[in-house]
Amino acid sequence: MLKLNKTTWAWIAAGAAAAAALVWAFSPRPIQVEIAAVRQGRFEQAIEEDGRTRLKERYTVSAPVAARLARIALREGDRVSAGDTVAVLSPVMSSMVDERSAREAAARLRAAAAGVDRASARVARANISLQEARLEQDRTEKLAGDGFVAPSRLDTTRLALAGARRELEMANAEREVAVHEQAQAAAMLQPASPGHKPGRPLAVTAPVSGVVLRVVQASEATVPAGAALLEVGDPQRMEVLSELLTTDAVQAQPGRPVVIERWGGPAVEGRVRRVEPAAFTKVSALGIEEQRVNVLIDITTPPQAWEAMGDGFRVGVRIVTTSVEQAVVVPVGALFPHAQGMGLYKLDGRHVRLQPVEVAARNGTQAWVRSGLTPGESVVVYPPASLADGSRVKVRAP
Repeated sequence: MLKLNKTTWAWIAAGAAAAAALVWAFSPRPIQVEIAAVRQGRFEQAIEEDGRTRLKERYTVSAPVAARLARIALREGDRVSAGDTVAVLSPVMSSMVDERSAREAAARLRAAAAGVDRASARVARANISLQEARLEQDRTEKLAGDGFVAPSRLDTTRLALAGARRELEMANAEREVAVHEQAQAAAMLQPASPGHKPGRPLAVTAPVSGVVLRVVQASEATVPAGAALLEVGDPQRMEVLSELLTTDAVQAQPGRPVVIERWGGPAVEGRVRRVEPAAFTKVSALGIEEQRVNVLIDITTPPQAWEAMGDGFRVGVRIVTTSVEQAVVVPVGALFPHAQGMGLYKLDGRHVRLQPVEVAARNGTQAWVRSGLTPGESVVVYPPASLADGSRVKVRAP
């Protein structure tokens, strides 16, 4: 037998090491992948959109008449009960009279006084005419009784007496009108005096119980009839208004459950009450015209859970359109188009197998797989382009 010396053995060992290094260098290495477990649980498909809160009913308290408004002591957030006085109105003082207007008013007063004198003279003349008619009737009746005048003459004197009475009544009425015109002209000359005693104040009351939302006119001022003074509403009667795309609003039918979140507090539950029948055009932030429709949502969670939520708050709404219990769900990042449907890579030991699946529905993070997977299996999430059926993989540590 040929004996090998140490040098030969060293060369053999070096060659074996080099061959092993070449085999290791050119052998396919496992692909690092990230996996997720297939689980069974609740699956929800929802429409997510922004919204804002608003009171179902808000009341604007306005001035019923033109008046002087006293300073309102109430401030935003103060509670009021139905029937409480929220504002006090006083009659408006007479306006200031300039020199020209004062002269005109004085001339009207003198003319009105002359009219009263003229009406008084007519009353006196009507009284004289009445006395004359009465005397003439007395004489005619006496002569008619003695047969010296015809009966027709007696009728004429009676009619004349009745006409004199009517003339006196008309003269008295004209004098009454003249007196009132004189008083009206005199009132125009009364100056606006700070010491003038105002009339009886008018209390404006709250129509409902709630809180003051906004004080429109807080300072003392003269306000016209119908001027808004403040707004009152009940913050426990809140709703959410969301502007949905018309394609999404078709699925957001009344009665759909809603999750209201991102308002600054814990998520609360709601329900779609109404989808308005008319849509409107709105330009998005990207300058695209969109057709949207208002969707009204009632908050079903007790008010104690969202008492910090106010009117006009920005919120996020999630309208649930599909809800399935005990559904087989996987991350949407594991799916990719395959053949006529969808597929994913399922972990099989140190290798992966291509698995076609039937996807029933999916949302932003999860997909509901109707067939092709079993809960508890592991699938590759975001598979790299080099991954293929049967590839050897290495699970990346989280």
